[in-house]
Amino acid sequence: MMTQDYTVIDLETTGLDPKKERIIQVGAVKVRQDQIVDRLDILIAPGKKLEERITELTGIREQDLEGKPYIEEVLSEILEFLGQDILIGHRILFDYSFLKKVCTNQKIPFERKGIDTLKLARRYLPPEEKKNLPNLCKRYEIEYTPHRALEDALATHTLYQKLRADFFEEETFAPKPLLFKFKKGSPITKAQKERLLETLQRHGIESQYDIATMTKNEASRYLDQIAATFGR
Repeated sequence: MMTQDYTVIDLETTGLDPKKERIIQVGAVKVRQDQIVDRLDILIAPGKKLEERITELTGIREQDLEGKPYIEEVLSEILEFLGQDILIGHRILFDYSFLKKVCTNQKIPFERKGIDTLKLARRYLPPEEKKNLPNLCKRYEIEYTPHRALEDALATHTLYQKLRADFFEEETFAPKPLLFKFKKGSPITKAQKERLLETLQRHGIESQYDIATMTKNEASRYLDQIAATFGR
């Protein structure tokens, strides 16, 4: 059975590791009977400074995120948009894992099935061809502006339909459970906050984080990084 009702989602983030990095943009398109019926495009304050490489990759600048909501403030809007839909993405587990982490920290259940256009491309297209989204868009002549969440989601929607038209097999195109395990992160403690603020002041360091948004693990890692650079 073909999947014709779904939501395509794409995230831009501060890095690749969902256990350490944060979401800066969510883009999604809701599809019913293969037609886009709604769109979502949200910029999100990550609570940490953007590295230059992320700005170069996404075009999102520090000033673009000033005054934007934190993910916890818009999570209900995102989850309402997604509903219980099948999720489609290019490397969908990456996007799912970041949302799963946020939901776990907020004690919100988030279990979904998904379809990965990257896995489909790797299965059906010649092995010598690159399977990243820009190259696949060139292959299928899909109009595409790379590395912005909504544009990526729109391109992935078209890519999925083209792959399905060319190669549909019920088993391989069937939605699969998305699996990512993440333990709830506890907020930074008062003692950690005081120690971190004192350490930053002592070394004359401008924090790369909004300290109030940090977890205990993030605070511990940050203190270790400072100690490795400046000594204890």
